[in-house]
Amino acid sequence: MTMDNAHSGSATPAALSGSFLLGGDLPVHRLGFGAMRLPTGSFQGPARDPETGIAVLRRAVELGVNHIDTAWFYRRGGVVANELIRTALAPYGNDLVIATKVGPLLGGDGVPSGQAGPDQLRGLVEDNLRSLGVDRLDLVYLRVGGMTGPGGESIAARFAALAELREEGLIRHLGISNVDAAQLAEAQAIAPVAAVQNSFHVQDQGDVKLLARCEKDGIAFVPFFPLGGGRRPIDATRMAQVTARHEATVAQTALAWLLARSPVLLAIPGTGSLDHLEENMGASRIRLTPQDLAALGD
Repeated sequence: MTMDNAHSGSATPAALSGSFLLGGDLPVHRLGFGAMRLPTGSFQGPARDPETGIAVLRRAVELGVNHIDTAWFYRRGGVVANELIRTALAPYGNDLVIATKVGPLLGGDGVPSGQAGPDQLRGLVEDNLRSLGVDRLDLVYLRVGGMTGPGGESIAARFAALAELREEGLIRHLGISNVDAAQLAEAQAIAPVAAVQNSFHVQDQGDVKLLARCEKDGIAFVPFFPLGGGRRPIDATRMAQVTARHEATVAQTALAWLLARSPVLLAIPGTGSLDHLEENMGASRIRLTPQDLAALGD
């Protein structure tokens, strides 16, 4: 595992966030991009204009993003995140790392409402390979459970099924999402875990012990909902002092906090807006002080 911080005035915004060696061999900038909001603002919302999504993706790469997080089930109607990524960015640059996730199954309403069994995971991996237009996936997370908290079930059989696909060469690295420490240990006994993706942000720090475990083992910790959302939105009033001090937005301050909190944290804020993309990427220029971190609760 190697990490560094970039400070060159000519560096792209993503490069200014520093870098992390994902899985020990894939260098990525610590400020990346999440594709969930490209097809729609929410799983129940209307589909967004695909041309806007394509423009957002291309601009993200121009700003130095080389870590994109997606999933085959990020879709609404005919707008599919993976297909937008392929249209916007293929043929992919050698430095671009695309992470995806499998496990959830879509219900008839288009909302993830079930979990795939071990025998269904190959088909889901193949769906991602086809829709992204690649022969091997850089990183595949096993996404466990629904929108409730992690824990309470074994992941061994499903993770072992993905480990077999890794041995076949369809997957380069494996990750797990929405898990607790016991499930991480269960997965590590089967195959190397390159990344953990759980809910975590400046006002949602319940997984600090799991984060510490990832630091110890050199595992990337990639929060979903890094800007709030889900069940725990960010209270902007609690951040007002720090945001004012840096003349920053709440989103920028929340992302800067993640980058300062731990060298293994990788931020993947998602948006379907060019303006919000530019705002989020501006977080890499903010350097929080110990006083700031104390004020934010670190």
